[in-house]
Amino acid sequence: MAGGLKLYNTLTRDKVDFEPIDPDNVRLYVCGPTVYDFAHIGNARPVIVFDVLYRLLRHTYGADKVTYVRNITDVDDKINARALRDFGGQIADGSMSLNEAIRAVTGKTESQFHEDVASLGCLKPTVEPRATDNIPQMITIIQRLLDMGHAYVASGSEGHEVLFSTASMADYGMLSKRKLEDQQAGARVAVENHKMNPADFVLWKQSADTEPGWPASFTFEKTTTPIYGRPGWHIECSAMADRYLWEEIKDRLSPKAKSKPHQFDIHGGGLDLIFPHHENEIAQSCCAFDNDLMATVWMHNGFLQVEGRKMSKSEGNFVTINELLATEKFGGRKWPGEVLRLAMLMTHYREPIDFSVKRLEEAERLLAKWPAGDAGDLAPDASVLEALADDLNTVAAIQAVHALAQAANADPSKLPLFVASAALLGVAPKKAEVSDDLSAAVQALVDMRLEMLKAKNFAEADRIRDELAAKGIQLKDGKDKETGERITTWEVKR
Repeated sequence: MAGGLKLYNTLTRDKVDFEPIDPDNVRLYVCGPTVYDFAHIGNARPVIVFDVLYRLLRHTYGADKVTYVRNITDVDDKINARALRDFGGQIADGSMSLNEAIRAVTGKTESQFHEDVASLGCLKPTVEPRATDNIPQMITIIQRLLDMGHAYVASGSEGHEVLFSTASMADYGMLSKRKLEDQQAGARVAVENHKMNPADFVLWKQSADTEPGWPASFTFEKTTTPIYGRPGWHIECSAMADRYLWEEIKDRLSPKAKSKPHQFDIHGGGLDLIFPHHENEIAQSCCAFDNDLMATVWMHNGFLQVEGRKMSKSEGNFVTINELLATEKFGGRKWPGEVLRLAMLMTHYREPIDFSVKRLEEAERLLAKWPAGDAGDLAPDASVLEALADDLNTVAAIQAVHALAQAANADPSKLPLFVASAALLGVAPKKAEVSDDLSAAVQALVDMRLEMLKAKNFAEADRIRDELAAKGIQLKDGKDKETGERITTWEVKR
């Protein structure tokens, strides 16, 4: 990557040279799933996109010099209600904490999410914190906002709330480019009497006696108010990003990074999160820590449609990752994880994607042409690195990988370079496990076919080839680059 990594920054609306605050500690935060239900295919797009970015950063700066945080949202009113329904008695008698009840409710969906994204070829993030494990950190940041005049306590129809004061931040709207006065005038902004400004948003909300929550007390204008309740949606990411990308690693950061406290390199997520979620994260974090920036670069992937229509249950085209992998709901068949991943990467991450059977079939045909093998110690080819360095241009990177696959098919000595390059995208074909007995039997037939070809007994050679193909063995003919003699490699079809 002679020219360096360039990324499109939603904050500035242009493509910028990426320069980490501390090259020895590159820091990335991506909003993860809400584990109320199984993740749908739209959820898979940011997971795959930012997995490619994570792989590229690890290759560029070193695997041990990148910290990738992707959170688990398990603070949600639907989750809380289910926890109360299923474990209300145990919560009431003290035999089970709310966090334990939530874990019991979300355990299956969280485990399924991990299985699904592993099938999509995604690496595990460095840290995957749960919102429920960071309630104290949220409360601390909320109190900081109160102390600094950026929040207030009010009483609404559902009890006490701590609200962020959007008018207290001069450049509120810097990410979405929405002006506060425009939001005030908009009819779609809910006006509630207890809010100082219609755009003010909840940091902490009181729970009713019949609702689960966490104990907390907040001091505002010299009055301390206990509010048994739960956090707003946005505060959780501010708290977790700061804890895992600043508080817990600040001692090992460079002097330059320490001079920019509570700030990190890249924040990612879907386009739908720009407003209000990411906008409000910026407001909370910048105001709580008196910073101009929360993250240097903000990256957002485009929307996903299914067969040309917005995905929704009412449209009948809502499909989960697991349904694609394990059922015949979509296109009348199951789809391998590597096919789903490649189909996603065949569209640039910032562009909208039409997820269709046709696109999956196209990805599958392409993968079928790629050989399996080992990369050894080789680095990815420069053509692939240069494509990804241009704002994660996976479309160009796949084209480069395909050219390397064609070269490897013609010359087996080039196979390791192809595999190393495909692995950077997470789409390197895996070699099927073959027993020693099967391997010996196949090799004997391959050697016999070579003898038939030398003897110009093409009919017998074709028969052997067809026999092996019927058993799922694919032959690939090439030439020894030194002797020029025909050589044949083989693999089990995927």
